Amino acid sequence: MNEIQALVLGLLQGLTEFLPISSSGHLEIGHAILGIHTNNNLLFVVTVHVATVLSTLVVFRKDIWILLADLFAFQWNESTQYIFKLLFSSIPVLILGLFFAKEIEQFFTGNLMLVGSMLLITASLLAFAHFVKKRNLQITWGKAFIIGIAQALAVMPGISRSGATIATGLLLGTKKDEVARFSFLMVLIPILGAAFLDLMGGDFSQEKTIGTIPLLIGFLAAFLSGLFACSLMIKVVKRGKLIYFAIYCLIIGLIAIFAA
Repeated sequence: MNEIQALVLGLLQGLTEFLPISSSGHLEIGHAILGIHTNNNLLFVVTVHVATVLSTLVVFRKDIWILLADLFAFQWNESTQYIFKLLFSSIPVLILGLFFAKEIEQFFTGNLMLVGSMLLITASLLAFAHFVKKRNLQITWGKAFIIGIAQALAVMPGISRSGATIATGLLLGTKKDEVARFSFLMVLIPILGAAFLDLMGGDFSQEKTIGTIPLLIGFLAAFLSGLFACSLMIKVVKRGKLIYFAIYCLIIGLIAIFAA
């Protein structure tokens, strides 16, 4: 992997992790277009994912500080309940990651037909969420788990994690700014967990195709584009402009299907 490829993939990771257009789907398309085979570039994958986690921490630093401060008060307060709801929502994706990791990997083979089809599903979810009657309900334990199921389904390349979780939350009647906040905070747990498992179980002896400079470029590109995308997405959800991303996913999905 050279510097230009690292820049492109880093930008794709940062932008599409938060925008509801599927990071995994765009990375699969990017790999196909650039002719990159990343099976032996585990270190790069972990690096750009850590970069997006850091961008989330920066954007929500005040929220996270308040949650942690209240948590260590060791009381069953609102912040403590919120953190446990985040953990509760991670159960579905945790089950998939622990018991079906090999089966999931089989979907990441550059199959543009699959990616395109899943992008059409993302487009449909976003369209439904755009037209549904808006309500201002809070996230309950049940809603947190349902949103977690949506996150688990987003392991498929082409189904946007942020798109699926935010759309599901809106369809459940959750307040717009609340579902955006919950969606972006809940992703910290599976991303950090996946990065940890990759580091523990990965074979880095084969990492011969990427150097320090591409790694640094990929990290910075993912971090800076993640900052931009995360901040932008919060505004988009508040203004109810998800339909534009639905149209985008529809177009890209159809292009991927016809290009397969």
